[in-house]
Amino acid sequence: MAGDFWFNTETHEVEEGRTSDWSKLMGPYGSRDEAAHALDKAKARAKEWEAEED
Repeated sequence: MAGDFWFNTETHEVEEGRTSDWSKLMGPYGSRDEAAHALDKAKARAKEWEAEED
């Protein structure tokens, strides 16, 4: 959907609208900046979950 932003895990580029195959995308995000930091957010969540398991 246009206006949504996606992070492409293969190219590491932000896309406006879902233009690539869904299996390569993270999102949708509400802004270009949010999408650009998708991997940082995912890494932080993974660390939080790992800490909860310990």
